[in-house]
Amino acid sequence: MENKPNTPPLDGLLTGKLVHLALPVRWSLVEERGRGPVEMACTYDIHPRGARLAGSREVNAGDLVLVERGRNKAMCQVVWTGDRQSELRGQFAVQCVEVGKTPWDDELRQLEEEYQPVIIDQFPKRGTSSFAGRVGEEHRRRPRYEVRGKAEIDGQQNLSGCVDQLSEFGARISAKETLRPGTDFRMLLSVLDVSLAVKAQVKYMAENDTMGVVFQEIRRGDRPLLSYVLKKLRSRRRDLKEFVDVEVVHEPLPAAG
Repeated sequence: MENKPNTPPLDGLLTGKLVHLALPVRWSLVEERGRGPVEMACTYDIHPRGARLAGSREVNAGDLVLVERGRNKAMCQVVWTGDRQSELRGQFAVQCVEVGKTPWDDELRQLEEEYQPVIIDQFPKRGTSSFAGRVGEEHRRRPRYEVRGKAEIDGQQNLSGCVDQLSEFGARISAKETLRPGTDFRMLLSVLDVSLAVKAQVKYMAENDTMGVVFQEIRRGDRPLLSYVLKKLRSRRRDLKEFVDVEVVHEPLPAAG
């Protein structure tokens, strides 16, 4: 049986607000024989349909858990777990089973989703005349990796596409419908086993309905996720190169006696 990709669902993460916030919560595994022991965890980010948590106990995608904060509680399902061999180990995402109030609704009402410049303290802020050009120059100097992922674009029009290439400062997106160069938009990328959000701009159009986009801002808390993805892609490229560079030497067989 083919394993399903361990990727958090896109539904609700683009149109809904997602806030990077650390909140202490209690959670327990719900099984047929009843609830397991209560564990402590901390939210990594929260949104109207769930949250990403950081804890010490391992869980699996599909597990049911009861998440509590104060007197508020919600039945949730684990929809993603971090790679246990990476810096994301211990993190897992949950989605509320029933649509309604979450244990962190009060915090969501009070806080706004925040974005940070992709390049900090190196170039002018977004909106200045030289921002887009200099980020584009830096983007071209950074390695680009071939990848297969999904892109959900939220702007003047909502589009879905595929991520063909990814770098620290941009991506190449192919879609049935495209945006004009210079168009700003918000985009949710789902690559490998994580999802992250950026604000970007179309820099150029290529053949086969492909857009070259440059990242301008990244959602607060998502920078480590992008670093994780690029590290994995870099490792894959290195492993592939080492495999291709192996020289096969054919020694002559000894003559038959």
